[in-house]
Amino acid sequence: MVVASVSSGLLMFDAVIIIILIIWLGSAGLNRWRRKKYATMLDQKAFQKGSHRAQVLDVRSKEDFDKGHILGARSMPLAYMKQQMGDLRADLPIYLYDQGMTLSTQAAVWLAKQGYKQLYILDGGYSKWTGKTKKSKY
Repeated sequence: MVVASVSSGLLMFDAVIIIILIIWLGSAGLNRWRRKKYATMLDQKAFQKGSHRAQVLDVRSKEDFDKGHILGARSMPLAYMKQQMGDLRADLPIYLYDQGMTLSTQAAVWLAKQGYKQLYILDGGYSKWTGKTKKSKY
């Protein structure tokens, strides 16, 4: 009896782990698909090269931006993008980045639905950035 209840408990645990893995893989796959559909991924070299002719947006929180950001970027947290959208030009490319690529993907999807066409995401995000950065003095 004890062995059967331990066995069924482990079976339930395994089922929960499998469900979590399926959800996680599905979410990762959906994000990859959304990035491909709405934006172009750029490696660091291409991002640096094109950033001089683009609007570079850091979609992380203002606090994270102040701790350090890509030189020339401006802070436009995803949470406030709707209010600040009037500051964006539709005729210039928009380069997006965040710590990884999750927020950038969400921003690209939202901007594409607002009619923006030239959307680019930094592959790997700020966490893998090796180029020039700037930190707030305060």
